[in-house]
Amino acid sequence: MEIPEEYLWMVIVGFIIAFILSCGIGANDVANSFGTSVGSRVLTLRQACILGSIFEMLGAILIGYRVSDTIRKGIIDVEMYNNGSEKVLMAGNISALTGSCVWMIAATIMRLPVSTTHSIVGAALGFSLVAKGASGIKWIKLGLIVGSWFVSPILSGVVSMLTFMFINKMVLQKEKALESGLMLLPLFYGLTAAINAFSIFYKGSNLLHFNKIPLYGVFIITCGLSILVAIGVSFFVVPWYRRKITDECNQKIDEKNQEVENATELEQLNDNEDLPEIGFEKKVPRKKIRESIKDKPEVVKLFSFLQILTAVFGSFAHGGNDVSNSIGPLVAIWMIAKEGTAMQTSSTPLWTLVYGGAGIVIGLWIWGRRVIKTVGDDLTKITPSSGFCIELGSALTVLIASNVGIPVSTTHCKIGSVVFVGRVRSKVNVDWKLFRNIIIAWVVTLPVSGGISALAMLGLQELI
Repeated sequence: MEIPEEYLWMVIVGFIIAFILSCGIGANDVANSFGTSVGSRVLTLRQACILGSIFEMLGAILIGYRVSDTIRKGIIDVEMYNNGSEKVLMAGNISALTGSCVWMIAATIMRLPVSTTHSIVGAALGFSLVAKGASGIKWIKLGLIVGSWFVSPILSGVVSMLTFMFINKMVLQKEKALESGLMLLPLFYGLTAAINAFSIFYKGSNLLHFNKIPLYGVFIITCGLSILVAIGVSFFVVPWYRRKITDECNQKIDEKNQEVENATELEQLNDNEDLPEIGFEKKVPRKKIRESIKDKPEVVKLFSFLQILTAVFGSFAHGGNDVSNSIGPLVAIWMIAKEGTAMQTSSTPLWTLVYGGAGIVIGLWIWGRRVIKTVGDDLTKITPSSGFCIELGSALTVLIASNVGIPVSTTHCKIGSVVFVGRVRSKVNVDWKLFRNIIIAWVVTLPVSGGISALAMLGLQELI
């Protein structure tokens, strides 16, 4: 069915704004996935962008459709528009895209990680209040979504904190940290594989027919894959890591001993002269405290690839969860124009998810470094061991929410994990002033995007 000429301009405008919003999501929200890896120096910015491009797109295609359905039909009661006012709903979705897009770009310019989920939900409320008043909103569904915004950072933070406390006790505080870490390495890899395998196969991709796998089959696949991964790591990765890390650490120790032997008496004297000044300092700057927070060299090697692995899965989860924020309203516009009804009975087309994923990738490459620095460097000092805990806790929270169909905020999950783990590691590790600014940005996201959307709706009503 061809698109009627009266709807064509709205479809074109919707596609343009949705793509710009996707770019904003890539610039702002992908920092949640790779900010910690870049901050701990496990990945360079270029490497993070390459991996983000691949796995954001895969996540958008494989699991993005579930939350997309929630965004486009779960918040606003579309039945109220199925009475000849379908054009009003199309204009409303354009307004929602506009409100969210403007705020996301502004927040990225200010280097503040904000929630695209907050933004699009607030924008949807804004146009609905103008078009139909309070009666056009599904308050129960909205209440569940709002509740998830507060629960997600706390839940994610607690999971990450407990994981770090376990690793700290079992690995970091041990005299032979390498052997302790190698002993637990199969568990870490198996757990990571299990979490993400379940998220992929449970109610999985229609394209790959994963949606036809029964629940018991999903459990069999998940458990079997995680056990195979753990066995493979135990028999192949652990021995290789033991040889590789031991050789590298011994080489560094030899180099350090040589440097000490070559130190002059004058250098030693200058070092001693600095001691009284430090003794009279009333307060140690946060910068010095952060510099003292380091993993042992063998721990860095042990957790580096594991952090990359969890960051990749986090990127996959983000692509599945947050592509819906730009594609949900766009799909609603497209389907109303094609079907002529507000009910949108068809499922989310695959090509729209690819379209949204492409926008996320482009935004990441153009503007991504701004918010990556905030999440990875400015908020707390992150090391490979703490970064792994942050990634694991936030990815687990987001992936469960994506499979349930609740559009939680990936930003809240990641920032919650960063702050919880950072605070456990050191009392002064967290930049509380920056965290306050982030909280303020979170609070104003919904009303600001809703206000812009409402203004856009008022203007569009004059055109339709």
